[in-house]
Amino acid sequence: MCVARREFLSLAIGASAFAAGFGTARAEPYPVRTVKVVVGYSAGGGPDIQARALSQQLGKDLGQPFFVENHPGANGTIAARLVAQSGEDGYTLLYTSSSIIPTPYIYKSLGYDTLTDLRPIATAGILDGLLMLVDATSPIHSVPEFIETAKKDHLAYGSPGVGNILHLAAEIFCQKTGVTMQHVPYKGAAEVSAALLGGNIQVMFVTPPSVMGLLKDGRLRPIAYTGTKPFPTFPDVPLMRSIVPDYEPIGSWGMFLASGKAPTPIVDTLNAAVRKALLAPDVAAVMQRDGFFPDERNAEQTAAFFREQVAWAGAAVKAAGIEAN
Repeated sequence: MCVARREFLSLAIGASAFAAGFGTARAEPYPVRTVKVVVGYSAGGGPDIQARALSQQLGKDLGQPFFVENHPGANGTIAARLVAQSGEDGYTLLYTSSSIIPTPYIYKSLGYDTLTDLRPIATAGILDGLLMLVDATSPIHSVPEFIETAKKDHLAYGSPGVGNILHLAAEIFCQKTGVTMQHVPYKGAAEVSAALLGGNIQVMFVTPPSVMGLLKDGRLRPIAYTGTKPFPTFPDVPLMRSIVPDYEPIGSWGMFLASGKAPTPIVDTLNAAVRKALLAPDVAAVMQRDGFFPDERNAEQTAAFFREQVAWAGAAVKAAGIEAN
């Protein structure tokens, strides 16, 4: 959920906690050279912008450059593989969205183990929900109208790839409402939006930052939000669970990870540094604009959260009947 900047910045972390975190983490100096941050999505997208804002602040705070490198494709697994195979020195990091969590269940050969070859560091922010969108010229103005239409007509939805969180959100919607739709996979959210505008698909689930320009221009119409509270930019858009009561809230997040062998002191140092960077005004403004609220988990808690998310995604993939390829 987006929060006001003063609220975002007021989530201060005690100086003693930081002193302890940095003190224990620096038995050996880190970093002493450039740190590479690999992003599994195209330049200019939400995760890329977040990674760059955070990396710039991390470089200021830790005294070494944090350089962002984009390796998009396959739901972020190309970038994840690079990091998983990077060694154990903690100088190659991954910044990813929650799209990574279903990948162990939809790809037979990732080239790495998500739970052992990657080590969670810190959650940069939590996005409370996803928007369900139709084209602004569509005669459909509500979820009940959509369900009625979908049960009569052949409708299609798009997502940025098989097994993506946005794919799962739509499949869960179909299960909960009893409708059947054709899934059309695309390479990215921008292509899905273009397909919706072009009439090739009739609906999409998406993170708000990915389509904010189209929404503000009135070219797309939100008919539901899958979060626990209304999205601040569009407070009149109804919550999905108010229409489909057993639809579990689905959102997204941004997270830093290292290779599975990254030393604990370095992971703890980075966790504290990310949490501090989120309080910087420039970073807070980016995260606030994208609808993310800060997360206060330490490295151990972040790892537990990541495992829970991967397990949830596995159950969702199985329930959706998606087979690994």
